[in-house]
Amino acid sequence: MANENIVNFKEKIPGGYSKYIRFGLFLILCALLLIVLFSSIFIVQENEYKVVRQFGEVVNIIEKPGLHAKVPLVQSVSSLPKYQMTYDVKEAEINTRDKKRMIIDNYAVWKIKDPKKLISNARNMVNAEAKMAEFVFSSIRSELGQLNYDEIINDEKSSRGSLNDKVTALVNDSLERDQYGIVVTDVRIKRTDLPEANEKSVYTRMISERDSTAQEYLSKGDADKNRITANADKLVKETLAKAESDADVIRGQGEQEAAKIYNKAYSADTGFYGLYRTLESYKKTIDGETVIILPFDSPYAQTLLGQTN
Repeated sequence: MANENIVNFKEKIPGGYSKYIRFGLFLILCALLLIVLFSSIFIVQENEYKVVRQFGEVVNIIEKPGLHAKVPLVQSVSSLPKYQMTYDVKEAEINTRDKKRMIIDNYAVWKIKDPKKLISNARNMVNAEAKMAEFVFSSIRSELGQLNYDEIINDEKSSRGSLNDKVTALVNDSLERDQYGIVVTDVRIKRTDLPEANEKSVYTRMISERDSTAQEYLSKGDADKNRITANADKLVKETLAKAESDADVIRGQGEQEAAKIYNKAYSADTGFYGLYRTLESYKKTIDGETVIILPFDSPYAQTLLGQTN
């Protein structure tokens, strides 16, 4: 009966429509094949890991960039970043060695080293970051707890040194021990604050210390100034004394040379020399109010009147 119905159905279909039905079925089959093909291919970028799961279980982790295939409808693919990431650790309060309180704010730079370990032990990135933050806080609290309050806040007396490197190493040791599959490349303290109750007293003490340091600098500056001034005055006096001494020597030599020249010149005409000396003496003894009475026939009067022979 069924075979008769199929025969009757084929007889009812016009010959021209049967080829369109076959072509439509072919197109549907091709589309299904393309969907299956594209759903089985995925791309791995250079900055990511691809995690292939089958029924929820990790069966493969692909690091190499390029095209890769999976079993469609059975396997699923998710991504994990390969690049470095920054995580702001929540600020927290710690106690220093001298029992003072501080608020520390820091961040960590990290990346995924082993995706399989991360998935096995941390399950996801959120849990991995939470564990990392816990280790960072624990390490910072331990390291800063060995320092006094003023050693942390005072740059001149700071003993922190390579604190960031120490904390980074401690955090990585803890992550490696628990096999979380991530590694911290750097931990940095970006801010250290004081609880409000302590701020005023600490600021007052810091101002006092700065004033004391400034006074030391001023005192040292004054001492250096006085020393430099004294040395300069001493040098000036020594230079002037030497200059005066050299001047006296040069002056004496000049006067001696002048005397020689005068003696040589005066010895050539003793009469002229006598007249010259007389005239020079008049310069010193005669001024505008001096009155000299000379006989008319004195040689000097005759000379002044131009009546000499």
